[in-house]
Amino acid sequence: MTSKRDYYEVLNVGRSASGEEIKRSYRKLAVKFHPDKNPDDPHAEEKFKELGEAYDVLSDGEKRAAYDRFGHAAFAQGGGRAGGFHDPFDIFREVFGGGGGGGIFETFFGGGGAQPDGSQRGSDLRYDMQITLEEAAFGVEKEIEVRKLDACEICHGSGAAPGSRAVTCPTCRGRGQVVSSRGFFQVSQTCPNCHGLGEVIERPCERCHGEGRVEKTSRIKIKVPAGISHGSRLRSGGNGEAGVRGGGQGDLYIVVHIKEHPIFQREEDNLFCEVPISFATAALGGEVPVPTLEGKASLKVPAGTQSGQSFRLRSKGVVQVNGRERGDLYARLLVEVPTHLNSEQRQKLEEFAELCGEDNSPLGKSFFERAKEFFR
Repeated sequence: MTSKRDYYEVLNVGRSASGEEIKRSYRKLAVKFHPDKNPDDPHAEEKFKELGEAYDVLSDGEKRAAYDRFGHAAFAQGGGRAGGFHDPFDIFREVFGGGGGGGIFETFFGGGGAQPDGSQRGSDLRYDMQITLEEAAFGVEKEIEVRKLDACEICHGSGAAPGSRAVTCPTCRGRGQVVSSRGFFQVSQTCPNCHGLGEVIERPCERCHGEGRVEKTSRIKIKVPAGISHGSRLRSGGNGEAGVRGGGQGDLYIVVHIKEHPIFQREEDNLFCEVPISFATAALGGEVPVPTLEGKASLKVPAGTQSGQSFRLRSKGVVQVNGRERGDLYARLLVEVPTHLNSEQRQKLEEFAELCGEDNSPLGKSFFERAKEFFR
Protein backbone atom coordinates (compact mmCIF):
# COMPACT_ATOMS: atom_id res chain seq x y z
CA MET A 1 0.00 0.00 0.00
CA THR A 2 1.39 3.41 -0.94
CA SER A 3 2.04 5.65 2.06
CA LYS A 4 0.57 9.14 2.21
CA ARG A 5 2.80 12.06 1.38
CA ASP A 6 3.49 14.68 4.02
CA TYR A 7 0.79 17.37 3.81
CA TYR A 8 3.34 20.18 3.96
CA GLU A 9 5.18 18.57 1.05
CA VAL A 10 1.91 18.25 -0.91
CA LEU A 11 1.23 21.99 -0.53
CA ASN A 12 4.90 22.88 -1.06
CA VAL A 13 5.18 24.90 2.17
CA GLY A 14 7.34 24.72 5.26
CA ARG A 15 6.09 23.57 8.68
CA SER A 16 6.23 27.15 9.96
CA ALA A 17 4.12 28.51 7.08
CA SER A 18 1.34 30.91 8.01
CA GLY A 19 -2.29 30.28 7.18
CA GLU A 20 -2.12 32.85 4.39
CA GLU A 21 0.96 31.19 2.89
CA ILE A 22 -0.81 27.82 2.95
CA LYS A 23 -3.89 29.27 1.28
CA ARG A 24 -1.82 31.07 -1.35
CA SER A 25 0.11 27.90 -2.22
CA TYR A 26 -3.09 25.87 -2.39
CA ARG A 27 -4.70 28.36 -4.77
CA LYS A 28 -1.72 28.14 -7.12
CA LEU A 29 -1.47 24.34 -7.08
CA ALA A 30 -5.24 23.78 -7.30
CA VAL A 31 -5.40 25.75 -10.53
CA LYS A 32 -2.40 23.85 -11.89
CA PHE A 33 -3.78 20.36 -11.14
CA HIS A 34 -7.51 20.92 -11.62
CA PRO A 35 -8.87 18.00 -13.73
CA ASP A 36 -10.57 20.38 -16.16
CA LYS A 37 -7.19 21.95 -16.91
CA ASN A 38 -5.50 18.57 -17.39
CA PRO A 39 -7.90 16.36 -19.39
CA ASP A 40 -5.03 14.21 -20.70
CA ASP A 41 -3.47 13.53 -17.28
CA PRO A 42 -5.04 10.41 -15.67
CA HIS A 43 -3.48 11.36 -12.31
CA ALA A 44 -4.78 14.96 -12.23
CA GLU A 45 -7.89 14.16 -10.19
CA GLU A 46 -5.85 12.14 -7.70
CA LYS A 47 -3.40 15.05 -7.25
CA PHE A 48 -6.31 17.47 -6.91
CA LYS A 49 -7.93 15.36 -4.19
CA GLU A 50 -4.59 15.07 -2.39
CA LEU A 51 -4.29 18.86 -2.40
CA GLY A 52 -7.81 19.25 -1.01
CA GLU A 53 -7.12 16.76 1.76
CA ALA A 54 -3.87 18.48 2.73
CA TYR A 55 -5.45 21.94 2.71
CA ASP A 56 -8.45 20.77 4.74
CA VAL A 57 -6.10 19.71 7.55
CA LEU A 58 -3.48 22.46 7.46
CA SER A 59 -6.00 25.30 7.14
CA ASP A 60 -7.76 24.22 10.34
CA GLY A 61 -5.91 25.11 13.56
CA GLU A 62 -7.03 22.08 15.59
CA LYS A 63 -6.49 19.57 12.79
CA ARG A 64 -3.09 21.07 11.99
CA ALA A 65 -2.02 20.82 15.64
CA ALA A 66 -3.11 17.16 15.75
CA TYR A 67 -1.29 16.45 12.48
CA ASP A 68 1.90 18.17 13.68
CA ARG A 69 1.87 15.97 16.79
CA PHE A 70 0.72 12.60 15.46
CA GLY A 71 1.05 12.87 11.67
CA HIS A 72 -1.40 10.89 9.53
CA ALA A 73 -2.12 8.63 12.49
CA ALA A 74 -4.19 11.45 14.00
CA PHE A 75 -6.90 10.73 11.42
CA ALA A 76 -6.47 6.99 10.96
CA GLN A 77 -9.20 5.76 13.34
CA GLY A 78 -11.46 3.36 11.56
CA GLY A 79 -9.25 3.47 8.49
CA GLY A 80 -10.82 6.74 7.35
CA ARG A 81 -9.71 10.25 6.67
CA ALA A 82 -9.93 13.24 8.95
CA GLY A 83 -13.42 14.06 10.15
CA GLY A 84 -15.16 16.81 8.28
CA PHE A 85 -13.11 16.54 5.11
CA HIS A 86 -14.80 18.38 2.28
CA ASP A 87 -15.14 17.36 -1.32
CA PRO A 88 -11.97 18.79 -2.97
CA PHE A 89 -14.11 20.73 -5.47
CA ASP A 90 -16.04 22.32 -2.59
CA ILE A 91 -12.74 23.40 -1.03
CA PHE A 92 -11.64 24.83 -4.38
CA ARG A 93 -14.82 26.89 -4.75
CA GLU A 94 -14.61 28.05 -1.14
CA VAL A 95 -11.00 29.22 -1.45
CA PHE A 96 -11.47 30.87 -4.85
CA GLY A 97 -14.78 32.51 -4.09
CA GLY A 98 -16.57 30.62 -6.87
CA GLY A 99 -19.90 28.87 -6.90
CA GLY A 100 -23.01 28.61 -8.98
CA GLY A 101 -22.79 31.99 -10.66
CA GLY A 102 -19.27 32.98 -11.58
CA GLY A 103 -16.11 33.74 -9.63
CA ILE A 104 -12.63 32.45 -10.45
CA PHE A 105 -13.86 28.86 -10.76
CA GLU A 106 -16.03 29.83 -13.73
CA THR A 107 -13.41 32.19 -15.13
CA PHE A 108 -10.75 29.47 -15.27
CA PHE A 109 -12.83 26.53 -16.40
CA GLY A 110 -15.81 28.02 -18.19
CA GLY A 111 -18.33 26.08 -16.18
CA GLY A 112 -19.29 27.20 -12.71
CA GLY A 113 -20.99 24.99 -10.15
CA ALA A 114 -24.29 23.26 -10.65
CA GLN A 115 -27.48 25.22 -9.97
CA PRO A 116 -30.16 23.93 -7.57
CA ASP A 117 -32.09 22.48 -10.52
CA GLY A 118 -29.04 20.50 -11.64
CA SER A 119 -28.21 22.76 -14.58
CA GLN A 120 -24.64 23.85 -15.17
CA ARG A 121 -23.12 26.26 -17.66
CA GLY A 122 -21.26 24.65 -20.54
CA SER A 123 -17.49 24.85 -20.90
CA ASP A 124 -15.74 27.46 -23.01
CA LEU A 125 -13.87 26.10 -26.04
CA ARG A 126 -10.77 27.14 -27.98
CA TYR A 127 -10.31 26.91 -31.74
CA ASP A 128 -7.01 27.71 -33.50
CA MET A 129 -7.62 29.25 -36.93
CA GLN A 130 -5.05 29.99 -39.63
CA ILE A 131 -5.54 32.88 -42.05
CA THR A 132 -3.40 34.55 -44.71
CA LEU A 133 -1.75 37.94 -44.36
CA GLU A 134 -4.17 39.33 -46.96
CA GLU A 135 -7.14 38.11 -44.93
CA ALA A 136 -5.67 39.64 -41.78
CA ALA A 137 -5.06 42.96 -43.56
CA PHE A 138 -8.51 43.39 -45.09
CA GLY A 139 -10.72 41.23 -42.87
CA VAL A 140 -12.59 38.07 -43.81
CA GLU A 141 -15.57 35.93 -42.85
CA LYS A 142 -14.73 32.29 -42.19
CA GLU A 143 -16.90 29.26 -41.58
CA ILE A 144 -15.38 26.73 -39.21
CA GLU A 145 -16.40 23.28 -38.03
CA VAL A 146 -16.33 22.52 -34.31
CA ARG A 147 -17.00 19.13 -32.74
CA LYS A 148 -18.65 19.84 -29.39
CA LEU A 149 -21.42 18.97 -26.95
CA ASP A 150 -24.76 20.51 -28.00
CA ALA A 151 -28.23 20.31 -26.52
CA CYS A 152 -29.91 16.93 -27.03
CA GLU A 153 -32.63 17.20 -29.67
CA ILE A 154 -34.79 14.55 -27.94
CA CYS A 155 -35.06 16.06 -24.44
CA HIS A 156 -34.14 19.62 -25.52
CA GLY A 157 -31.37 19.72 -22.93
CA SER A 158 -33.40 18.72 -19.87
CA GLY A 159 -31.89 15.23 -19.59
CA ALA A 160 -35.33 13.71 -18.92
CA ALA A 161 -37.17 11.33 -21.22
CA PRO A 162 -40.48 12.65 -22.60
CA GLY A 163 -43.11 12.47 -19.85
CA SER A 164 -40.51 11.96 -17.13
CA ARG A 165 -39.75 14.29 -14.22
CA ALA A 166 -37.27 14.89 -11.40
CA VAL A 167 -37.95 13.08 -8.10
CA THR A 168 -36.38 13.18 -4.62
CA CYS A 169 -33.13 11.22 -4.46
CA PRO A 170 -33.78 7.97 -2.53
CA THR A 171 -30.16 7.74 -1.34
CA CYS A 172 -29.88 11.09 0.49
CA ARG A 173 -33.64 11.82 0.71
CA GLY A 174 -33.21 15.20 -0.88
CA ARG A 175 -30.37 16.46 1.34
CA GLY A 176 -27.62 16.11 -1.29
CA GLN A 177 -25.25 14.75 1.37
CA VAL A 178 -24.72 11.35 2.98
CA VAL A 179 -23.16 10.88 6.42
CA SER A 180 -21.04 7.93 7.46
CA SER A 181 -19.18 7.13 10.71
CA ARG A 182 -15.40 6.78 10.66
CA GLY A 183 -14.28 5.80 14.16
CA PHE A 184 -14.81 8.85 16.39
CA PHE A 185 -15.69 11.02 13.42
CA GLN A 186 -18.71 11.50 11.22
CA VAL A 187 -17.93 12.21 7.56
CA SER A 188 -20.35 14.16 5.39
CA GLN A 189 -19.92 13.52 1.68
CA THR A 190 -21.66 14.50 -1.53
CA CYS A 191 -24.35 12.01 -2.43
CA PRO A 192 -22.93 9.64 -5.06
CA ASN A 193 -26.39 9.07 -6.57
CA CYS A 194 -27.60 12.64 -7.20
CA HIS A 195 -24.16 14.34 -6.96
CA GLY A 196 -25.42 16.80 -4.36
CA LEU A 197 -28.58 17.91 -6.20
CA GLY A 198 -31.04 16.21 -3.88
CA GLU A 199 -33.10 14.87 -6.78
CA VAL A 200 -32.69 12.53 -9.71
CA ILE A 201 -34.43 12.18 -13.06
CA GLU A 202 -37.12 9.54 -12.97
CA ARG A 203 -36.35 8.24 -16.47
CA PRO A 204 -33.20 9.66 -18.11
CA CYS A 205 -33.29 10.46 -21.82
CA GLU A 206 -32.04 7.46 -23.78
CA ARG A 207 -30.22 9.64 -26.31
CA CYS A 208 -28.07 11.65 -23.86
CA HIS A 209 -28.34 9.36 -20.78
CA GLY A 210 -29.69 12.20 -18.65
CA GLU A 211 -26.94 14.74 -19.33
CA GLY A 212 -29.03 16.84 -21.69
CA ARG A 213 -26.35 17.12 -24.38
CA VAL A 214 -24.73 15.03 -27.11
CA GLU A 215 -21.64 15.44 -29.29
CA LYS A 216 -22.25 17.07 -32.66
CA THR A 217 -20.36 18.90 -35.40
CA SER A 218 -21.40 22.54 -35.68
CA ARG A 219 -20.64 24.99 -38.49
CA ILE A 220 -20.01 28.49 -37.17
CA LYS A 221 -19.36 31.72 -39.08
CA ILE A 222 -16.61 33.94 -37.71
CA LYS A 223 -15.99 37.56 -38.75
CA VAL A 224 -12.29 38.42 -38.64
CA PRO A 225 -11.77 42.21 -38.44
CA ALA A 226 -9.31 43.97 -40.75
CA GLY A 227 -5.91 44.58 -39.18
CA ILE A 228 -6.02 41.67 -36.73
CA SER A 229 -2.62 40.55 -35.49
CA HIS A 230 -1.06 37.13 -34.92
CA GLY A 231 -2.18 35.55 -31.67
CA SER A 232 -5.30 37.71 -31.27
CA ARG A 233 -8.33 36.07 -29.70
CA LEU A 234 -11.91 36.42 -30.92
CA ARG A 235 -14.92 35.52 -28.79
CA SER A 236 -18.03 33.92 -30.24
CA GLY A 237 -20.58 34.13 -27.46
CA GLY A 238 -22.78 31.10 -26.85
CA ASN A 239 -20.94 28.87 -29.31
CA GLY A 240 -19.10 26.82 -26.70
CA GLU A 241 -20.44 23.61 -25.20
CA ALA A 242 -24.07 23.29 -24.13
CA GLY A 243 -24.69 23.24 -20.40
CA VAL A 244 -25.72 20.20 -18.39
CA ARG A 245 -29.50 19.77 -18.08
CA GLY A 246 -30.36 22.98 -19.91
CA GLY A 247 -27.60 25.14 -18.42
CA GLY A 248 -26.29 28.14 -20.37
CA GLN A 249 -23.99 27.76 -23.35
CA GLY A 250 -20.26 28.34 -22.97
CA ASP A 251 -18.34 30.61 -25.33
CA LEU A 252 -16.03 29.80 -28.22
CA TYR A 253 -12.64 31.54 -28.33
CA ILE A 254 -10.87 31.64 -31.69
CA VAL A 255 -7.09 32.17 -31.59
CA VAL A 256 -5.86 33.65 -34.87
CA HIS A 257 -2.61 32.44 -36.46
CA ILE A 258 -1.34 34.32 -39.55
CA LYS A 259 0.54 32.21 -42.07
CA GLU A 260 4.04 33.23 -43.10
CA HIS A 261 3.97 35.28 -46.32
CA PRO A 262 6.41 34.52 -49.18
CA ILE A 263 7.12 38.22 -49.82
CA PHE A 264 6.03 40.44 -46.95
CA GLN A 265 7.06 40.64 -43.34
CA ARG A 266 4.79 42.45 -40.90
CA GLU A 267 5.67 44.61 -37.92
CA GLU A 268 2.53 46.00 -36.29
CA ASP A 269 0.75 47.88 -39.12
CA ASN A 270 3.78 48.22 -41.42
CA LEU A 271 4.95 45.80 -44.12
CA PHE A 272 8.49 45.15 -45.34
CA CYS A 273 9.75 43.50 -48.50
CA GLU A 274 12.94 43.22 -50.56
CA VAL A 275 12.97 44.17 -54.24
CA PRO A 276 15.90 43.32 -56.57
CA ILE A 277 16.99 45.95 -59.11
CA SER A 278 19.68 45.95 -61.77
CA PHE A 279 22.99 47.74 -61.41
CA ALA A 280 22.09 50.01 -64.31
CA THR A 281 18.80 51.08 -62.70
CA ALA A 282 20.54 51.74 -59.40
CA ALA A 283 23.21 53.85 -61.11
CA LEU A 284 21.05 55.69 -63.65
CA GLY A 285 17.71 55.78 -61.85
CA GLY A 286 14.34 54.70 -63.18
CA GLU A 287 11.11 53.05 -62.14
CA VAL A 288 10.72 49.56 -60.67
CA PRO A 289 7.56 47.56 -59.90
CA VAL A 290 6.91 46.88 -56.22
CA PRO A 291 4.37 44.29 -54.98
CA THR A 292 1.68 45.39 -52.53
CA LEU A 293 -1.25 43.56 -50.94
CA GLU A 294 -3.50 45.24 -53.50
CA GLY A 295 -1.39 44.58 -56.58
CA LYS A 296 1.57 46.23 -58.30
CA ALA A 297 2.83 49.72 -57.50
CA SER A 298 5.54 51.77 -59.22
CA LEU A 299 8.52 53.17 -57.34
CA LYS A 300 10.77 55.92 -58.67
CA VAL A 301 14.39 55.04 -58.02
CA PRO A 302 16.79 58.00 -57.94
CA ALA A 303 20.16 57.76 -59.67
CA GLY A 304 22.95 56.49 -57.44
CA THR A 305 20.71 54.34 -55.23
CA GLN A 306 22.75 52.07 -52.99
CA SER A 307 21.99 48.42 -52.32
CA GLY A 308 20.02 48.00 -49.11
CA GLN A 309 18.43 51.45 -49.29
CA SER A 310 14.75 51.49 -48.23
CA PHE A 311 11.88 53.51 -49.66
CA ARG A 312 8.49 54.08 -48.08
CA LEU A 313 5.19 53.66 -49.87
CA ARG A 314 2.65 55.45 -47.72
CA SER A 315 -0.60 53.75 -46.67
CA LYS A 316 0.30 50.48 -48.42
CA GLY A 317 0.57 48.52 -45.17
CA VAL A 318 -2.11 47.00 -42.93
CA VAL A 319 -5.14 48.89 -41.68
CA GLN A 320 -5.25 49.57 -37.95
CA VAL A 321 -7.62 47.13 -36.26
CA ASN A 322 -10.91 48.93 -35.49
CA GLY A 323 -9.44 52.04 -37.09
CA ARG A 324 -9.20 53.80 -40.45
CA GLU A 325 -5.52 54.62 -40.88
CA ARG A 326 -3.11 52.23 -42.60
CA GLY A 327 0.51 51.49 -42.04
CA ASP A 328 3.22 51.89 -44.68
CA LEU A 329 5.13 49.53 -46.94
CA TYR A 330 8.92 49.69 -46.85
CA ALA A 331 10.68 48.38 -49.95
CA ARG A 332 14.37 47.55 -49.46
CA LEU A 333 16.19 47.62 -52.81
CA LEU A 334 18.90 45.04 -53.44
CA VAL A 335 21.27 45.74 -56.34
CA GLU A 336 21.92 42.58 -58.33
CA VAL A 337 25.44 41.84 -59.53
CA PRO A 338 25.60 39.95 -62.87
CA THR A 339 26.90 36.42 -62.37
CA HIS A 340 27.72 35.66 -66.04
CA LEU A 341 29.26 38.16 -68.49
CA ASN A 342 30.04 37.65 -72.17
CA SER A 343 33.21 39.11 -73.63
CA GLU A 344 31.55 42.32 -74.83
CA GLN A 345 29.88 42.94 -71.47
CA ARG A 346 33.13 42.33 -69.64
CA GLN A 347 34.99 44.74 -71.93
CA LYS A 348 32.40 47.49 -71.45
CA LEU A 349 32.41 46.97 -67.69
CA GLU A 350 36.19 47.19 -67.53
CA GLU A 351 36.04 50.43 -69.49
CA PHE A 352 33.40 51.70 -67.11
CA ALA A 353 35.53 50.81 -64.08
CA GLU A 354 38.51 52.59 -65.56
CA LEU A 355 36.44 55.70 -66.26
CA CYS A 356 35.00 55.74 -62.73
CA GLY A 357 38.29 55.62 -60.85
CA GLU A 358 38.29 56.25 -57.12
CA ASP A 359 36.35 59.53 -57.21
CA ASN A 360 33.12 57.73 -58.01
CA SER A 361 33.45 55.38 -55.03
CA PRO A 362 32.87 57.63 -51.99
CA LEU A 363 31.79 54.77 -49.71
CA GLY A 364 34.84 52.68 -50.57
CA LYS A 365 37.15 55.66 -50.18
CA SER A 366 35.70 56.49 -46.77
CA PHE A 367 35.96 52.88 -45.63
CA PHE A 368 39.59 52.43 -46.57
CA GLU A 369 40.47 55.77 -45.02
CA ARG A 370 39.03 54.55 -41.69
CA ALA A 371 40.59 51.08 -42.02
CA LYS A 372 44.07 52.06 -43.24
CA GLU A 373 45.71 51.36 -39.87
CA PHE A 374 44.66 47.70 -40.20
CA PHE A 375 46.53 47.34 -43.50
CA ARG A 376 49.97 48.34 -42.20
